[in-house]
Amino acid sequence: MDRHTTLVTGATQGLGRGIALDLAARGHAVLLHGRDRARLDAVAAEVREHAPGAPVRTYLADLADLDQVRALAAEIAAAEPRLDGLVNNAVAGGGAEPLRREFSAQGHELRFAVNHLAPYALVRALLPLLTASAPARVVNVASIGQEAVDFDDVMLEDGYEGLRAYCRSKLAMIMATFELAVELEGTGVTVNALHPAHLMDTEGVRAYGLDPLVGVDEGVRPTVRLLVDPELGGTTGRYFDQYTDARAHEQAYDTGARARLMELTHRLLGLRRGSEGCARTGRSGANRVPTIQ
Repeated sequence: MDRHTTLVTGATQGLGRGIALDLAARGHAVLLHGRDRARLDAVAAEVREHAPGAPVRTYLADLADLDQVRALAAEIAAAEPRLDGLVNNAVAGGGAEPLRREFSAQGHELRFAVNHLAPYALVRALLPLLTASAPARVVNVASIGQEAVDFDDVMLEDGYEGLRAYCRSKLAMIMATFELAVELEGTGVTVNALHPAHLMDTEGVRAYGLDPLVGVDEGVRPTVRLLVDPELGGTTGRYFDQYTDARAHEQAYDTGARARLMELTHRLLGLRRGSEGCARTGRSGANRVPTIQ
């Protein structure tokens, strides 16, 4: 049986590390992404010790820089013969100084850049490899914390607060999930989003000053389920609250808002709308509504 290969972003700590350990124990080839070489190598050594038979490879990139996101995708596409799964887990949380606006290398608000623009850009760049490896699954780690995107102030210049920016960026991620799922219908690539668990014991939760309520394992299990459960092989365009097929913020079902978000996203990323997945599948699909329960 061919060994599944899964890329996990933000794999050097917290949920990403837990997902990598779980997948390696199942025999997956695990591609670990991180932005710090020492931490990346340390987690790779830990995963190899935990699951000696599982191949482990590392990829270094700062997802706050879109040039590095593109370079990461190009490196993976050149080195990996297949990609069966992608977990977009890397995150910029509310921050230790939530009233201080931070920016990406391209000058975008940091949380919007890392939590929405970077994972979307990564998926689009890796679509040729994902579709060639189909069936393949993309899992976007979102959050139950969601706030409507204000298209008059997308980067939250007015009334900035880190957690608000985080909640907006996670809703943007969910909206992009729904759009991609429609676009990729029939390719064998599924795209889903989930809230893994509430207030896990992670560095981001603690940095913002919140008290963790549950361990990381509570989020690992529902995330890995979306990657490996045979019964979910055809499930796409869904938002899950852990194991429950749930309903996201109402803006996620507003096709006009989704279209505006995607037009902005493609413009910020320098992408031509419909030039990748739609071209291969022969589907436009931009205004179709995915089946969401």
